[in-house]
Amino acid sequence: MLDDSKHERVQQHEKHLMARMTRLLQGHEWSSLDWGGLVFAALQQWQFWAIAGVPVLLFGLCWWVWKRRRQPGSSHEEESSSSSTELEEAESEGADADDEGRLLRDSAKRILSSVKGMANRRQVVEEVVSDLLTVLQERLSNSFFPVLQPAIGVGSAFEGWSPHGRDAVYRLLVPIKPPRGHAFHLELGAAGEMPAKNCVRVDLVCTCTRDVHRRHPEEGLSRNQVLSFLGTLCTGSYLDVEKIARWFQKLVRSAWREMPQSRLYTMKVLPSSRSCKLRLTNASGRSLFIEMMFGVQRGDSDIFLSSQTKEGTFTPSTTWAETYDVAEVKFFRHVARQAPRDTSHLKCLQLCAGSLVGTGFSSDALKTVVMHLLNTIPLSSWRRREFLTRLQDTMWYLHGCLEEKRLDHFFFGNENMPEDIILPPAFQAAEPINLFQCLLQDPAAHAKALRDFEEAQGRLTRLVFYGE
Repeated sequence: MLDDSKHERVQQHEKHLMARMTRLLQGHEWSSLDWGGLVFAALQQWQFWAIAGVPVLLFGLCWWVWKRRRQPGSSHEEESSSSSTELEEAESEGADADDEGRLLRDSAKRILSSVKGMANRRQVVEEVVSDLLTVLQERLSNSFFPVLQPAIGVGSAFEGWSPHGRDAVYRLLVPIKPPRGHAFHLELGAAGEMPAKNCVRVDLVCTCTRDVHRRHPEEGLSRNQVLSFLGTLCTGSYLDVEKIARWFQKLVRSAWREMPQSRLYTMKVLPSSRSCKLRLTNASGRSLFIEMMFGVQRGDSDIFLSSQTKEGTFTPSTTWAETYDVAEVKFFRHVARQAPRDTSHLKCLQLCAGSLVGTGFSSDALKTVVMHLLNTIPLSSWRRREFLTRLQDTMWYLHGCLEEKRLDHFFFGNENMPEDIILPPAFQAAEPINLFQCLLQDPAAHAKALRDFEEAQGRLTRLVFYGE
């Protein structure tokens, strides 16, 4: 909960944002053609605005004006001298208004229906993976291989948004626990270290209950039982990600025939050295993409060591990356429980993430920005009528982080954390980790990030204002 002083600061911040937009509009000398052309275009596309809301139009106008004012050499005289040319263009565009309106309506429906479509596909994925793990657990029940736990849906598709819409990959974390007679010991690298240097050492533990004189743990297990695990899934004494992935993929191929879904989908295991990727294709040719990663839990917390690491970087097979995916999905569920029904934070994420596709930005950075804002701005201020303001907040916050070359990790040093998210004790006392540290060290990367932001901002405006 926010105290009175913090709530007052948030309200002042909102007033400041709206005042800034008003000054931006008033500071521009509109020609009759400027206003008339924009209103004409908006009226031609009334179906889109009925869905997206009047604030979206205002956002587009503000951004358009701001860009015009920043262009070198722009002036009211230049606009007036080109008025006849613009009028001819407006008239020619009017002839295609029906086609443009249809494009806008299709775009709006696609954006607004994507969340519902993901929810339906998410349910199918959860059922398939649950049934699959049930079959595998029965097969492994009397073995000395890792114990598979129920899968946890993670990532944007399970948080209720995705920059890829129908083509989203549904990612699930499959926690693994040691079999009888073994224990996992986590050897952790420095927090936020890139590349990660976390390892999972496998220790033998005594399973004897009758003979107290046994001194060696391996005496409680047969030699074959010890070798079946250490020899198959470990390198030395360390859990090997790539060996686990190959072992799991082989199990999935053999178990699929026992699955009831095998009559509805054709399953293909896709190449992956550190996870299990599946493509399920139904009779109509539509595909679902599923990725199952493996995780070892840090104590009783929502933090795991994950088999999946950053793409494009070499990672030794005995190295595991620390992942915050489970804590993140729990945060979004917490927000969903506390927020009003018409809260628009997921639509905001969806739109902004779509504008970042193809740029150098990761959707993870954008998600971190939105999580910080959700943790600061009252959830009652994320309702549909404040959609424009929150959309601006998100992009301006991201831009501010880029200029300062600093974006704090959400889970380190954050004292305002929901109680149902369980973090290791050291997290709250830790210094915040700068996710934009690379921009401090590389001026060229910083300059590119600013250019990418300009491109993304332009895309977002076109998406909202024109439906492109």
